[in-house]
Amino acid sequence: MAENNRAVVKLKERFADALLEYKEHRGEVTVTVKKESILEVLKYLRDDLRYNFLSDVTAVDYLGQEPRFMVVYHLLSIPNKDRVRVKAPVTEADCSIDSATALWNTANWLEREAYDLFGIEFKNHPNLVRILMTDDWVGHPLRKDYPLQGPDREPYKGRLS
Repeated sequence: MAENNRAVVKLKERFADALLEYKEHRGEVTVTVKKESILEVLKYLRDDLRYNFLSDVTAVDYLGQEPRFMVVYHLLSIPNKDRVRVKAPVTEADCSIDSATALWNTANWLEREAYDLFGIEFKNHPNLVRILMTDDWVGHPLRKDYPLQGPDREPYKGRLS
């Protein structure tokens, strides 16, 4: 039950206005917060609730829905042996969110990957440049509207033999 989770209880007390949703599925707790509050929530989780390890920052593309993107943070509390997933919705019109590099150094490369593959801007990131694709690459390959064959390629027509 997500409402009994330690992190959810504390976040509801402290950030009631910022919480959009919380749920548990297969033993994993996910908290969705407003993107404007993401740094405050992440800092509170790190400093007060001891979620001291950021294992991943990624995104999900919900093409055709609004908001289109969800930025996802996977946190681990090593002392408490507890995990929590924090999500923040990002619209296509304002495809940006604050960078977590001031909280965790590891966010640097993780945010660059999300920027490169999804096109999500991380405000105040120290070096937001492509990390996987070449600098001259056009588009963001993990967006659902990206052409499967890649840019400027002939569509696949099936087996040749």
